[in-house]
Amino acid sequence: MIPKYRLRCVGGGEIIPDMTALSCPDGHDSLLRTEYCRRRLHLAPYTGIFRYLCWLPVTRPLLPSGGPVTFAADCLARELGLSRLFISFSGYSPEHHATLATGSFKELEALPTMQQLWELGGKIPVIASAGNTGRAFAGISAQYKKPVIVVVPEDAIPRLWTTTPAHDVFLFAVKGDYTDAITVSNALTAVPMCVPEGGAKNVARRDGMGTVMLDAAVTLGRLPDHYFQAVGSGTGAIAAWEGALRLIGDGRFGTMLPRLHLAQNKPFTPLVSAWQQRRRTIDPELDMPDASNAVQAVMSPVLTNRTPPYGIAGGLYDALHATDGCMYAVSNDEGRTASQLLRETEGIDPDPAAAVATAALVQAAETGTVGRDDLILLNITGGGYDRIREDYTLYPLEASASVTPDEPCDRLVAELKTWVARYG
Repeated sequence: MIPKYRLRCVGGGEIIPDMTALSCPDGHDSLLRTEYCRRRLHLAPYTGIFRYLCWLPVTRPLLPSGGPVTFAADCLARELGLSRLFISFSGYSPEHHATLATGSFKELEALPTMQQLWELGGKIPVIASAGNTGRAFAGISAQYKKPVIVVVPEDAIPRLWTTTPAHDVFLFAVKGDYTDAITVSNALTAVPMCVPEGGAKNVARRDGMGTVMLDAAVTLGRLPDHYFQAVGSGTGAIAAWEGALRLIGDGRFGTMLPRLHLAQNKPFTPLVSAWQQRRRTIDPELDMPDASNAVQAVMSPVLTNRTPPYGIAGGLYDALHATDGCMYAVSNDEGRTASQLLRETEGIDPDPAAAVATAALVQAAETGTVGRDDLILLNITGGGYDRIREDYTLYPLEASASVTPDEPCDRLVAELKTWVARYG
């Protein structure tokens, strides 16, 4: 049987035979990328993300499932003096046919990741999250009864809930920030059957998020000229770039890459700082000199990744370079104003990160960085929380264990081993 896809190292070009690999075995500092047998996009007879099954690294869909929804944002466009503005919405809004009940585009990552791990041997993913990713994986776990381990900073616990009772989630609450959660999650992967989810290195995660670009191109009949998104790690932007590359290879959606317009939330803007100087590396002293206080000051904590996949081959620097991309620094006040604008014009209550992306679009429209008649895609990466609370009963997640970053791992590993044993 011919495999559906293969993995290639972006940096070295070699084919990677291990389909579970997250990094190049030859030591290249590089992302791996999927290459699918089908060069042309074939739409499967499903709704949601698995409509694009041919370019997802799984053989079977998880059904039912939601996906991104692309629609014309005529009211917002008029406010900004634009004529061809479209929104890709990954959240919850029945009026827009958007059905992601976790309210976040992180659900697009969780669906193929959980299915791929199941197909490759039933491994249990360990996820470090600042909130939205953890909620998305917990939501998919609750819906499909697949086990998952989530590690979050203690202050992210209020952002974790499901719309179906979650009985297969082991939740670690870390007394620290997102970076501390990553440290703890790495230690937990020592438990047999537990594997790191992989973050940006996970091809299933990136290809799942890449369906935003696929759905937009199918809806519009072509690739957009400009793509706007707020970024913490930048994984979604990398995924959009990779999706655009595949669509160009298809031959039916245009030949020009969309220009990436990416936003961060002031005062935490290391990607903005590094890209403005066209540096391939992030210098902590230059780009995030007071990181701890800056992280506490933003309106969108999910945009505060201190170790983004920026300089790695195939990473965010390469995506920005290939698309002549722009980076924007957005203040909390600008974000809140943009949030209200989106509510009033399009009837969407956006996630704070999506409000930051909208504020970047406002900046670009005011400065003429985008033209009035350019075809623009604004990625609203989450929202609809007010409506979710109206339509669903929310089940808060409670911590299974609380830890400190410097705590010896023996107790954590022992507790997790006992839990994992339930799953054979």
